[in-house]
Amino acid sequence: MAAASCLLTEDQFLCSICLDVFTDPVAIPCGHNFCKTCITKHWDINVQCQCPNCKKVFATRPELHVNTFISEMAAQFRQSAQQKASSSSSSSSSSSEQQVSKPGEVPCDACTGTKLKALKSCLVCLESYCETHLEPHLTRSGLKKHQLIDPVENLEGRMCLKHDKLLELFCKTDQMCVCMLCTYSDHKTHDVVPLKEEYEGKKAELETEIQQMIQKRRLKIEEIKHSVELSEEDADREIADGVQVFTALKESVERSQAELMDTIKEKQRKTEKQAEGFIKELEQEISELKKRSTELEQLSHSEDHLHLLQSSVCLNTAPPTKDWTEVSVRPPSYEGTVRRAVSQLEETLSKQMKKLFEVKLKRVQQSAVDVTLDPDTAHPKLILSGDGKQVKLGDVWKNVPDNPERFDFHGNVLAKQSFSSGRFYYEVQVKGKTEWNLGVARESINRKGRIPANPQNGFWLLSLRNENEYYARAGPDIRLPLESRPEKVGVFVDYEEGLVSFYDVDAAALIYSFTGCSFTEKLYPYLSPCTNNDGKNSAPLIISPVSYTK
Repeated sequence: MAAASCLLTEDQFLCSICLDVFTDPVAIPCGHNFCKTCITKHWDINVQCQCPNCKKVFATRPELHVNTFISEMAAQFRQSAQQKASSSSSSSSSSSEQQVSKPGEVPCDACTGTKLKALKSCLVCLESYCETHLEPHLTRSGLKKHQLIDPVENLEGRMCLKHDKLLELFCKTDQMCVCMLCTYSDHKTHDVVPLKEEYEGKKAELETEIQQMIQKRRLKIEEIKHSVELSEEDADREIADGVQVFTALKESVERSQAELMDTIKEKQRKTEKQAEGFIKELEQEISELKKRSTELEQLSHSEDHLHLLQSSVCLNTAPPTKDWTEVSVRPPSYEGTVRRAVSQLEETLSKQMKKLFEVKLKRVQQSAVDVTLDPDTAHPKLILSGDGKQVKLGDVWKNVPDNPERFDFHGNVLAKQSFSSGRFYYEVQVKGKTEWNLGVARESINRKGRIPANPQNGFWLLSLRNENEYYARAGPDIRLPLESRPEKVGVFVDYEEGLVSFYDVDAAALIYSFTGCSFTEKLYPYLSPCTNNDGKNSAPLIISPVSYTK
C-alpha cells in the first residue's frame, strides 16, 4: 500500500472543496471524490445537487458511502507526509526565521529564547508546540493519544477553576462547561454530555439556523425583486396613461390654437374686405367730385352768365353724394373667440381627467378584499345583517356583553378583518342616507365614551352631514365641495405608502386623500350609520361586492 501511494501525487489525495487530504472520502455518481462532510455541506448550502467539478446536476440527492480503498490510501499518504515533516524538522536558519511567532500568533511554549510559531495545542499537556517540539506527539505512542487542536491561547481557561481538571463535559442544565469531577458534586443530578456531543449539536443547530436565515433572505430578495417588477409595471402604466392624456391635450391645444387663428384671420379678412369696399366707394365719389370740380372750373371762366346759371342747375340736380359721417370700420372683438377656445380645452381636460380617474379606480379596485362586520365591536343599538354586510341604527339597546372591543357611546362598528401591510379596498353603498361615517381605524383606538374622530386619535374618516355636507375628518374637519352626491363610496388604503383615499365609485372620481400617514399597527375598516334623523336616515350602510373590468 505504501509503495502504491508513493506513485501517486499529492493532488490526487486532495478534496477539491477543502483543498486538504481526504477525510472519509465518498464518490458521487459522476465519479468525482470529496470529503463526506465537504460535499454534504456544499449540497446543504446550494439548492441544486450539483458536482463542484463537472457541474453535473442530480435530480435527487445521491446516497453517500465512504470509499474504504481511497480512505486507506489517503491515510497512508497522510502518515507518510507526517513522517516526512518529522524527518525534516531540523530546518535551516532562514526557514526557522520564517516560523518565528509574530504578534497575534500563538507561540510555542517549549521554545527557549526565540519563540517559534505553534502548529498545534495539546489539551492534555495544556501547551502549544512548534513543528520541532510537536514531533513527540506525532511519533510516541503514549503522546499520540493526546488531543491536538489548532493553536489557541489561554489553555488554562480550558481548565476547571474548582478542580483543576480539563473542561471536557457540558452541563445542559446550567448551560456551562464542566470537568469530570463536577459531575460528582455541583452537577451530580444534571444532564451532562461530552463536550464534542454538545459541540456537534450546537454546530448543527447553528448551521440549521444559518441556513434558515439564508433562505429567509433569499425569499426576501425574491420579494424585493417582485416588488421592483410590480413597481416597473405600475410605472409603465402610469407613463402610458400620462402620455395618452398629454397627447390628447397637446392635440386639443394645437387644434384649438389652429381654430382660434383661423377664426381671428377670418374676422380680419372680413374687416379688410369691408374697408376695401368703403375705400373703393369713396374713391369713386372722389373721382366724380373731381370731375364736377373740373366742369365748374371751366364754367367759371365763361363770360356767358346765362350759360353758367343753367349749367349750375344741372350740377345741383346730379345724384347726391353719400353721407359718410356715421360710417366707420370697427376692429373685431376676439374675446369671445379666445374664451370659447379655452372652454373647449377645459372640457377636453375634464374628459381626460375623468378617464384617468376611471383607470385609477380600476387599479385600486384590484386590491378589493372581502369585508364583514364584527358584532363584538358593534354599539348595542346597531343592527347587523346575518351575513355581516349591512348595518343600521335601531331603537333598542340590546343586552350584549360589554367587552373591551365594543363601542359604547358612538354608533360605530369595525370589520372582522384587519390589515398591517400592503393595499386593500372595499366599497359601501350610502344611497338614501343623510348622515354617515366611513373609513379605517387603528386597533388601539379608544372605544369607550366620546371620541373625537381624527387621525390623531386613530381614525381616517369621510363623513356626510345634513344630506349634502361632506367632510374629511382631518382634525379640524375639511369641508369638501362635491358636484354630485355619491351613492357608493370606495375606501382604499396603501399601508406602506401611508395613504387613505375615498372615491365616488359611480362617478369614478377621487373625493379626498389622507397622505403622509404613519401606520404602525393593524387597521380595521370602520362604518357608522349615524342617527336615524326621524326616519330620514334609516337606510342601512351596505358593504357591496366590488365589480370592475381590467
